[in-house]
Amino acid sequence: MTVWEAIGVVLAGVFAGGINTVVGSGTLVTFPVLLAVGYPPVVANVSNSLGLVPGSVTGAIGYRRELAGQGKRLVRLGSASLLGGLVGAVLLLVLPPEAFETIVPVLIALALVLVVAQPWLARKLGERQSEVHVHGSVGLLLAVFATGVYGGYFGAAQGVLLLAIMGILMDESLQRINGIKNVLAAIVNLASGVVFIFIADVAWLAVALIAVGAVIGGLIGAKIGRKLPPAVLRGVIVVVGVAAIVQLLV
Repeated sequence: MTVWEAIGVVLAGVFAGGINTVVGSGTLVTFPVLLAVGYPPVVANVSNSLGLVPGSVTGAIGYRRELAGQGKRLVRLGSASLLGGLVGAVLLLVLPPEAFETIVPVLIALALVLVVAQPWLARKLGERQSEVHVHGSVGLLLAVFATGVYGGYFGAAQGVLLLAIMGILMDESLQRINGIKNVLAAIVNLASGVVFIFIADVAWLAVALIAVGAVIGGLIGAKIGRKLPPAVLRGVIVVVGVAAIVQLLV
């Protein structure tokens, strides 16, 4: 890797760390860059997952005020993300890529519809439910687990999926949900990364370069994301999600 290529990877990490903190889909930036500098797809995917962990952590720290009082909820949902991330990492190593690549654009499109319709859907669900589990229903746990499986496998737009399902199934503000999303994404990436360390080939230089950029991006993203009104944040989610679908289909 040349010096300019290394700089490019760091900059990709900055952008990915920022967009992951605000919405998600940072993988769609860093993964193609790693491919462009010569890493094989599986090695690039594995290294990318590990490299983005510090950015998710700094993003979560940036949202610490929104995370206040959500400890029990984070333990409950984090356990589902942990298991999902482990399962997804194993699937990456044993299944053909086509198994997931075919349905990824559909999942992202569905997530975008859910994000846009979230206020209406949440209101309708609230009218039908006399009691909402403060730490997450069984349905939410299963959805978070499934998203963790997807995140452990590839991860692009897992943030969009998490924001959509939590926004509908939890009685909580979008900013507080975004804080939870950053923690869950970090757990998924770390869980899958641990599996990759022992089973797959890891390009540690790429991991280090992405990590440096992602930490910076995570701090920047937290400052920006926390100031966005719910309507604007939903708009950003839709734009990023559509861009993710386009890139995956091209």
